[in-house]
Formats: sequence, C-alpha cells, structure tokens
Amino acid sequence: MDNQLPSSLSRTGITVTLLVCTLLCSATASIPATDSIPRTQLPYIINNKRYYPIPSAAGFNQQGTASWYGKDFHGQRTSNGEIYNMYALTAAHKTLPMNTMVLVKNLNNDKTIIVRVNDRGPFVQGRIIDLSYTAATKLALINHGVAKVAIVALTENEATYPDLSTGEFYVQIGAFAEKINAIKLQRRFTDAGHTTVIQKCYEPQAILYRVQVYAGKTLDNAEQAEKALLGSGYTGAFVIAR
Repeated sequence: MDNQLPSSLSRTGITVTLLVCTLLCSATASIPATDSIPRTQLPYIINNKRYYPIPSAAGFNQQGTASWYGKDFHGQRTSNGEIYNMYALTAAHKTLPMNTMVLVKNLNNDKTIIVRVNDRGPFVQGRIIDLSYTAATKLALINHGVAKVAIVALTENEATYPDLSTGEFYVQIGAFAEKINAIKLQRRFTDAGHTTVIQKCYEPQAILYRVQVYAGKTLDNAEQAEKALLGSGYTGAFVIAR
C-alpha cells in the first residue's frame, strides 16, 4: 500500500501473532487517499495484518494493556506527520481517528489521564494504546512498562467521566469483510450456549462484521473471558465495552 506507515512499527521487534485462519479478514484492494479520506484513515497492513481505522470515535470504549515509548523516538515523525514529543500528552492507537481525545484509566491504581491520539500502534498482542513518556509517568506505569487500562473517547467539552469498571462487556473474537464468515463463527459460539452478536461497522471504503461474545457486567468477568479465549487459540480476542 502507498500509505504512510506508522512510525511506531519499529517500537517492537516482536512479530504480531496472526489470527487463526477462520478469524482473518478477507483481503481488500489497496485504496489511494482522496481529498475526502485522510491518509491516516485508510486501511493499512503491519506484519501481514490489515487494520481499519474507524470513521468516528463516538461511544468508543476499550480495555487492555497500555505501554509507552520515550527518548528513542523523541523528535521522530508520528503517523499523522507531527514530531513526537515524549513530554506531551499524546498516544498511539491502531484505529481511532487522529486527534481523538482519550481518557485513560490505570486499573491498577485508578489514576487517570487525558491524551490526544497522534500516532498508530502499538502492534503487540493485547496492547491497545502506546502512551508518551509524560502520560505514562502520570499513570505510574513507567517502572512496570505496561499496565491494564480502560480507555474511552471523550466528546468535546465532556465534563464527566464514565465508570470504566462496570457496564456491558463483550470480547471481540473476529472481524470479517464477508458476513458469511462472521455468521459461521457466531454459530460456533451460540451453539455452545454463549450470547454472541455481530456488529456491522462501516469503515472507509469497507464494511466489517465484528463478532463479539457477551462477557458480563464487570471488567473482571470480561478479562477472565478474554483470558480463556486467548488460551483457546483466539489470539486476537480483546475486551470492549458498550
């Protein structure tokens, strides 16, 4: 693809584990940027896996592992063309639109911070956001390197923060360009007695069918379900909130 590759690709020497064949999205053709679609919103491929930036951050919630990057990348360009400043409150995310303001909560100590997305990544299994040095410091995850977090996209002038530990939680187990593949995976789980839904998502120049298994009303239950699914071979499983 003629996309600007995320600068954060070099932040990991680990090859991202690919989803098993039944969970792979069908390949789509490369799409050139247009005046109406920013280059950072186009699908891109890292380690043979295709990522689809979402068109809107409205209502976006996610749970997973946060990491951080610092001086080795200070002064380099981010995916949206900015110069990375390790002392600014910014972050990298694989699919959120650029400049989305995100509330990040460290679930180990309840510390929170608001960051702006200006980069793509992290491309390591289970990690959902890569924080700047300062953001990671404020969340007290510098020493450990990573931490379990919940994130939510904020609306403009939002005054109150949602409770990120309770709600309706699902674990996403696959995303497909062809609906029939999503239905096959959904049936596998519904036949086993699990409430499973398919979310139809309109991405730029593509439609994806995301298969999600209901995991309860608490983050703890959802994380246990995620762990079980990862252990069962669903290497792309991750928790989402509604």
